[in-house]
Amino acid sequence: MLKPISAPRAILFDLDGTLADTAPDLAAAVNKLRRERGLDPTPYEKLRPVASAGARGLLGAAFNLMPGDECYDDLRDAFLANYAASIATESRLFDGIGALLDALRTGGIRWGIVTNKAARFTDALVPLIGLQDAACVISGDTTPHAKPHPAPLLEAARRLGMTPQECWYVGDDLRDIEAGRAAGMFTVAAAWGYCGHAEPQTWHADALIDTPTALLALIDKR
Repeated sequence: MLKPISAPRAILFDLDGTLADTAPDLAAAVNKLRRERGLDPTPYEKLRPVASAGARGLLGAAFNLMPGDECYDDLRDAFLANYAASIATESRLFDGIGALLDALRTGGIRWGIVTNKAARFTDALVPLIGLQDAACVISGDTTPHAKPHPAPLLEAARRLGMTPQECWYVGDDLRDIEAGRAAGMFTVAAAWGYCGHAEPQTWHADALIDTPTALLALIDKR
């Protein structure tokens, strides 16, 4: 496990399930598809844990379809159109995120976003939920590779003019921790997020926190 010598100069965050609770709008987009086909909505409790996986996760949960299956591409395109039309109807920052970002600004620690969400959605969503002053925003199609590949995180560090070792990465999915580790960053698992189907305790992150503001206490220890 990584052992940072000092507090971070920058903290990078995943977006969906870490900074923002976007699952309600993602679930609404896929359930609109079901209603249009005369199907009952998929329970939100089934959709929320896979929200971080985007179309692949939500269509898998709602229609039992995966990439390569017949009709998958058409449903994916319709889902994305639904989502784009109502991208921030119910999406909000998680409780404590606003206070956390304010404290980072006050403390002179820069913060940025590294997400697998495509840029056309990221760029639309970020200003609508109050994250427009991020020092950098890296989307899933900013680099040739998405997480768990380290390329997006390395690009974020490059844009900030910092080494990866000066940055921490906070995320709510195993792929976030894998990407951060591969990039050489200190990794923090966000247990308040969606967390996929795995327990964050098993991800071997450098730290595990239950609330956004707990990150401040973690920084103070360094």
